[in-house]
Amino acid sequence: RETSIVPKFVEKCIKTVERREYSWLEVVPLTLWFCVPAEEHLDLEDGQWEEIHVITGALKLFFRELPEPLFPFCCFDKFIAAIRYQRVSYTKDLVRSLPLPNYETMKLLFKHLRRVIDHKDSNRMSVQSVAIVFGPTLLRPQIESANMTVHMVFQSQIVELMLNKFNEIFAET
Repeated sequence: RETSIVPKFVEKCIKTVERREYSWLEVVPLTLWFCVPAEEHLDLEDGQWEEIHVITGALKLFFRELPEPLFPFCCFDKFIAAIRYQRVSYTKDLVRSLPLPNYETMKLLFKHLRRVIDHKDSNRMSVQSVAIVFGPTLLRPQIESANMTVHMVFQSQIVELMLNKFNEIFAET
């Protein structure tokens, strides 16, 4: 059981990626060549983790396999409402109301994703690309419905809004 607020696996993956050149990082394919259970202690300096896509794929898989997504199920409809009305202040309030581990993990992840986007000229990862990749992984309904396609649009849009307004949403008060 984790005792830290942000899962160590997430911190480790982000630190490893950030030590490398962002120009190598293109998350769009996100082909996961193999997966290792998140509970395993990983040596990300080991040669098997040399490919940046493996690390980013494992990070995305970690979030996808959480029993409850980073954006808790109970907040799904609220975040969808926030994006429908493009309400940054409401989104900020929702993010601030999340449990501390969710909030801190989200803040770390989105800060990292902003850095990836800052290198979009060399890695082809625009805000929209990152949002499409991570939206449905981080924010999903508890029960999938016939609205899945519509949800995917909103899931990407909320992540895009949060990336574009990162400083405002995660500003220290």
